[in-house]
Amino acid sequence: MTTSSERNRLPPGTVVTGKWNGKKYKLERLLGVGANGQVYLASQGRSFCALKIGTEAAELQGEANVLASLDGTERGRGRPPFLLDVDDFSLNGRDIPFYSMRYVPGTPLKNYLKRHGEHWIGVIGYRLLERLAELHEAGWVFCDIKNDNVLVHDYGRVELVDFGGVTAIGRSVRQFTELYDRGFWSAGSRTADAAYDWFAFGMLWLHATDGKRLLQLLNTRLPQDRGVEDLMKLVRSNSRLRPMEKWLERAFHGSFGDSREALGEWRLAHRKQGTDAAKGPAHVPAWMAGLLILSVALCATLATVWLFR
Repeated sequence: MTTSSERNRLPPGTVVTGKWNGKKYKLERLLGVGANGQVYLASQGRSFCALKIGTEAAELQGEANVLASLDGTERGRGRPPFLLDVDDFSLNGRDIPFYSMRYVPGTPLKNYLKRHGEHWIGVIGYRLLERLAELHEAGWVFCDIKNDNVLVHDYGRVELVDFGGVTAIGRSVRQFTELYDRGFWSAGSRTADAAYDWFAFGMLWLHATDGKRLLQLLNTRLPQDRGVEDLMKLVRSNSRLRPMEKWLERAFHGSFGDSREALGEWRLAHRKQGTDAAKGPAHVPAWMAGLLILSVALCATLATVWLFR
């Protein structure tokens, strides 16, 4: 079914002029369409930003309030603001709400791993958990973690995008994707807490590294039968995720004390994995082994000549 957001797309080149602040934005291209609006890449002279045009003023203002709250925390960490402007513009005689935010370049997680390799999982996961910990400490839960909402760039740097699902801790989750939702897997409620994001974070890696088998599981298990143990079976038979088994089990059961503990345990698990790999048998290239044998033979020949000369 086509949503109103999809029907009301604006063509590239459209100029949006703020009614109250007077700022002008030229729409360059559509970045994405959600349930409550569209996001465009927009330009102001030589600078770029992301512009979200909404269908409901109250919903869009709620998102802008979340971003403003996060920016207050970010300033203490020396980071540039995410939210840039909040305004309305006139379209066919109606006032349409929008806000502009910092443009985040990057690639969705699965694409990044495909291009750069799964050895980036440890670094990307750590940076994403760090971002989530900051969000939780500010009193919010992201709630809609999924592949398309996690952009990776510049050597594993991570940004979350689409804050439409962000919910205050203790409130009912407003927006989610079923595959990543703990309620869908009979693993907990749809009340926003840090554990809701831990669960989705675990699902993110299952989907990124084992998407085909995960979808097969969905097609072969009845909704009332699927649960965390089904997910853990996939983890245990996934060579890339098996070293993270204990961490993922705790994430799926929501058993970390807080997000800083989850972050620390993730780092420890990957540090141990790197240490174990270093202890493994070293691989000697065939050419090097051949050179060594040749050197030994040559030395033996020279020694024989010297002894019997």
